[in-house]
Amino acid sequence: QVQLVESGGGLVQAGGSLRLSCAASGRTFSNCAVGWFRQAPGKEREFVAGVDRGGGTTYYTDSAKGRFTISRDNAKNTVYLQMNSLKPEDTAVYQCALKAWGAAKLVASSIDYWGQGIQVTVSS
Repeated sequence: QVQLVESGGGLVQAGGSLRLSCAASGRTFSNCAVGWFRQAPGKEREFVAGVDRGGGTTYYTDSAKGRFTISRDNAKNTVYLQMNSLKPEDTAVYQCALKAWGAAKLVASSIDYWGQGIQVTVSS
């Protein structure tokens, strides 16, 4: 059983930065593609960014390109999302996700393990 614990969220003003971390327990992390989804109130869940097993391939949704960077440290069983130039529309609950033997572009319906979610709020 894999458990995911997110950290690094909070409140930041527009233009600021946050770094989200997701630490995984268990032995399957290195076998998984990992990524981040977000969901704002009243909106559907959106895939934000993902990275493949080795960290060599990444994927970003259009709104994240140029502002967000995803990375992973397999030795620490951790995935990060560096978020720069934050905008109010980035406000959402962010969840990390793992897919065993997956690719960088994740699909919510295929996810094997979900974090509980962490709030990111960007004020104007």
